[in-house]
Formats: sequence, structure tokens, C-alpha cells
Amino acid sequence: MMDRLIRFSLTHRALVLAAAVILLGFGGYTALRMPVDVFPDLTAPTVTVITEAHGMAPLEVESQVTLPIESAVNGAPGVRRVRSSTSVGVSVVWAEFDWDTEPHRARQIIAEKLQTISGTLPADVEEPVISPETSIMGEVMFLALTSPRHTPTEMHTFADTVLRRRLLAVPGVAKITPTGGGERQYQVVLHPERMQAQGVALSQVVEALKNSNENVAAGFLDERGSEYLVTGMGRFRSLEDIARTVVWVRGGVPTLIEDLGEVRLGEAPRRGEACANGQPAVLIGISKQPGANTLVLTAELDRVLDGIEARMPEGLGLDRHLFRQADFIEVAVGNVQTALLEGVVLVVLVVLVFLGNGRATLITVLAIPLSLVAAVLTLQLFGATINTMTLGGMAIAIGALVDDAVIDVENVFRRLREELRRAPAQRRPAWDVVYAASVEIRGSIVFATLIIALVFVPLLFLSGVEGRLMRPLGVAYLVALMASLVVAVTVTPALCYLLLPRSRAVREGREPRMVGWLKHQYARVLGPILDHPWRVALASLALLAAALVSLPFMGRSFLPEFNEGALTLSTSTLPGTALSESSRLAHLVDETLLTFPEVVSVGRRTGRSELDEHSLGVEASEIEVSLKLGSRGKAEFLAVLRRELSLIPGLVIVVGQPISHRIDHMLSGHGRASPRRYLVRIFTDYGSWARRSGWR
Repeated sequence: MMDRLIRFSLTHRALVLAAAVILLGFGGYTALRMPVDVFPDLTAPTVTVITEAHGMAPLEVESQVTLPIESAVNGAPGVRRVRSSTSVGVSVVWAEFDWDTEPHRARQIIAEKLQTISGTLPADVEEPVISPETSIMGEVMFLALTSPRHTPTEMHTFADTVLRRRLLAVPGVAKITPTGGGERQYQVVLHPERMQAQGVALSQVVEALKNSNENVAAGFLDERGSEYLVTGMGRFRSLEDIARTVVWVRGGVPTLIEDLGEVRLGEAPRRGEACANGQPAVLIGISKQPGANTLVLTAELDRVLDGIEARMPEGLGLDRHLFRQADFIEVAVGNVQTALLEGVVLVVLVVLVFLGNGRATLITVLAIPLSLVAAVLTLQLFGATINTMTLGGMAIAIGALVDDAVIDVENVFRRLREELRRAPAQRRPAWDVVYAASVEIRGSIVFATLIIALVFVPLLFLSGVEGRLMRPLGVAYLVALMASLVVAVTVTPALCYLLLPRSRAVREGREPRMVGWLKHQYARVLGPILDHPWRVALASLALLAAALVSLPFMGRSFLPEFNEGALTLSTSTLPGTALSESSRLAHLVDETLLTFPEVVSVGRRTGRSELDEHSLGVEASEIEVSLKLGSRGKAEFLAVLRRELSLIPGLVIVVGQPISHRIDHMLSGHGRASPRRYLVRIFTDYGSWARRSGWR
């Protein structure tokens, strides 16, 4: 089969080279348009169910809300794990499906299951909401809305009614989560003594407000050839409308809301606070949809935010640089691309030195771009992205991509030189020489390539998160490697026939000086080795044994530590601490961070916002820190930072990095990240055991 392929390539060399040019062009175009990300999507298909139960204690939320939802979704087809997090006034349930489950089907299954328990939840609990399709790794940007002249309520209203609505209209945005500020609330403050004097119960006031705040459709009226819609207008439009609401009528005299108390514009009870650079702010988290290109989406968000900033009320400021996943992607992918480019340059230099001929080097090096674009097209076919793992697989393969082509080119070179040493009457045509030389070594390159490929095949059979992470690397490497084999038996022979027979290096019949010198030096070393083979074998075995013995003592980590140019700090104090006190303690961390010259900006979220699946209690905070390191190294900076943070009393502080923190959050299978080696879960009959043991 290989012989026929080589013969076909030499016979139809114009067709083969045209196909190679088309492959390069189309592959390069596809590579420029592929989504770019830090890692492959590591999140299993997950449906998040959030239920707001304002004011309910965690134990009541657990037993009356979380447990029924967990029981309903546990038996759903394809569900492999159900997790939950319950805190004051909120229940969050994560239903994880098998890896091959279609996300839209998973959401439909959970929606159907929720319908079966919707009537069993307490009356004052809101309907369970399925969170938009995204993941913890999908957080692409944090914005900070600040103002020295606007109130927290005004900032929150602007973020919720202007920023949120406009950003949700951007293609690729899944969720906008504002945290901080005060949610505007129309409040009716009743006076018990007035209610007692009027003989009005609280339930009557609630019923009157509920029934009055609506418009009633009354059909239409057809009169004199015209049609008029009839609508009873009752919806509140002002505080005065609420105050003038009739509660009941006794003896022909109506009792109004304003007779029982006062109506005012206030602020809803907060369960979360936010600060930016030590100042009160509203932090807006932006999450992307699965499959969205982070870099393209970030550029589009910047364009939209430019338009919003131009029309914002005077005094409002918008900081876009608290956290930008695109910045880390550009740095990380840029570093891998640089390593890839450096590898290509080194390979070119090595090949040029050893072959000693520009034409031979060109033929050999062409295997690199052809193999890489073949890998890119394969990744695009499987829906993968350009990320550090796929680029890493290509970077690892760089040296191996030219092996097959080098063997073929070198053998063709040698056979062409030998042919020129023959008498003119005995010389064969160049076509025959190139064909015979390529066929001669085709068995060697096929077996060598397959042996190398077998080393990476096990990566394709990894399961779970490990498989999602490592499989793209293995696919990129194997596809590029096998593509280099195809190039070596098609494009390489065709180019050898076109470029090598008339080259000066072939006509002169000499090999490069570097190769001659290396052969001479190797011959001097090879003699003593062959005279004493057991010495070399024993030394090699000793080194292997030493390596195996040292293996258990090496550190282990799921992923190496990244230099993300940013930090994420998780702080927590004692459960039961009020939001105001927790925010005050976290503010001390803000102030400490801002004293460091390396810190560019600091954004903090304490507690949680409504319908936020990141269900932190009010005693916990997360702080995003942007860095620009100077003369002081990262290790020294972190050592000083940890020493300063340890002086803050009453807080447990964990220092991490944004992407690493989110990966820990995902791998821990819990509502919060766990960067430690072990995560202990305690399963018990909540309530009875806790009361007996005094556990808190």
C-alpha cells in the first residue's frame, strides 16, 4: 500500500503539491477562526437549580427545599452525582450528568423533574430556577461600578437595569451577576397602634396591596365604527398610589394605607457587599455560554462597554480590569505559541546544520506546518478549541514531525550521490532513484512512527476530568504525528524529485562537514563501548533504578502552578458573623493589599447576590487582585503578603490564583474551592446528631 502511495505521489506530483497548498491555506484560515481558551472544557454537563427562600434558616431550607429537589433529580436518567449547598435563605442544587449527555437534554430532564415537586414547596419560597448554561470556568470578566456621588441603591439599579440588560444582549453571554449596592424596594411601614385603632389585621393589608397592584383587562367596546380596549388601570406607579390604596371600608369611610403607616422608598436587606480598591462598589460578574470564544467575546464586550460608558450618568465609573480571563489566555497561549515557534526555529537550524543544504531543509521543514494544520482541522472537526493542552501536544510533537521527512530526504540524498558515482551509461533516471530510496526506508519510518504513537494512545482512554484535560493533548500529538507520516510518503518524495537531483550538494557528492566530524567523534567513542558492553549496560540499569527509587519522593499535583498575573483570595470568619462585621474584616484585607506597589486593583465580594450559584455565606469573601510585578519576584512578594495578612485577626485567608481557584472549586465538588490535598466530607442525619453532639 505504501509503495503504491509513493508511486502515486511521484507520478501525480503536481496534484499532491496543490493539495498540500490547499491544506495549508484552509488549515491556517481555520486556525485563526477557532475558539481560544485556557483549557478544554473540564466541566461535566451540569444543571444548577437555585431556590430563593428569603429569611428561612438553613436547617429549614435543607429539609423543606433542598431535600425535595435532590430527591426529585436523583433518579433522573443520566444523573451521576447530585450536590447541594444550603445557607440562609437559599438552596443551590447541582445535578451532574454523564459526560456524553447533551446539555439541552439534561436541562429538559431537570425541568420536568422540578414540575413534580413545585406544589410541595413552602408557600413563601420562590419557584426553583434553572441557572443559565455556563460553568465556574466560564467567568470571563468582572466589572466594578463605582461613584463618589451616587448612592449604593442608585448604582445597583443602574447595574441591574442598564448594564445587565445590555450585556445579556451580547452574543455569547450567558449570565450577568451583580453583587453589592442596595436593591431598591418600596416599603410599607405599618404602625401597630394605628392598625389596632382601625381594627385592621396585617393579612388584610397584604391582601389589599396584592389585589390592588394589577391591571384588569375588560375586553373591548365597539361603538360608532371604532373599537376601544377597556382596561382597569390599577398597577402602582408612585408612592402616592400605594399610600392611597384602600384596605377596607367601614360605615362608608375607607381605611387607606397612609392611615395605617407610611410608604417609603428603601433598600432590601442585603446578603452581599462589594468593594473596588477599598471603595463601595457594585461588582458585575460576566459568564459566557459554552463554546463561546473568550477572546472574541471579550473584544465585543469592550466595544459594548465603550458605548455604555459614553452615555453613563456623570460620576459613575466602570473598571474593567479586576479580572479578565482573556488576559491570562493571551499570556498563556502566547507563551505556548512562543515555545512552539522556538521549537520550529531550533528544528530548522538543526536540520540545516546536519543536512547542509537549503533545499533539503525546506523539504524537511514543510512537514511541520502541514502536520500542524492537519491537527488543527481534526481538532476543529471534534469541536475542540485552541488551548494550552492542544498547543502543548503540538509543541511536544515538533521534533518528531520532521523525523520521517529527514530519514526520507537523507536517504534520497545518499542514493542520488551514489548514482552520480556510476558510469553515465549505468545511471538510472532520477524518478527511479527517488522512488527506490523512498520505498527502501518506508518500513523503518512506518514502524518508528507507530511505536512513538503507541506511547500516547493511553491518553485517549482516560476518563473523567483527567480525560477531558489530557485527551486533546494526545489527539493533537497523534494526529500531527500521523500526518507527518503521510507527508513523508507523499509530499516529501514529490519535492525530492523536483528539487534534489539538480542541487549542488548532490552534484558535488560530499556530505556536510558537521556530519563528517560527528561520525569521526562517534567512532572514537563507539569502540570502547563495544569492547566493554556490560559496563554500559550496568551503568544504565543503575541510573534506571535510581530514577525509580526517587519517583515516590517527587511531589504530585493535578496541574502545575501557573503564573496568572493575578490572585484570588478567599477569606472567612466565624459562621454567624453579621454581614457588616464580615465586610469590615475583609476591608482590612483590601487595605493591606493596596499597600503593595505590585497590586494594580482589588475587587471584593462578601456574601452573595440573588440567583448566584456561588453560594457564599455572609461570613465569607472572595477578593480578585490584579498584579504587575516589579523588581521583587513573585515568591518573595507572596511571602511578604502572607506575612502581612496573617496579622489580621479573626480571618482565615487562602491565597490562590483565578484560574487555579476555579479549577479547585470544580474538582472539590463543593460550593467552595479546596486547594488542600484532602477534602473531608461528613455525612450524618443532620439535626439529630448535631443536637446531640453540639456540633456547629
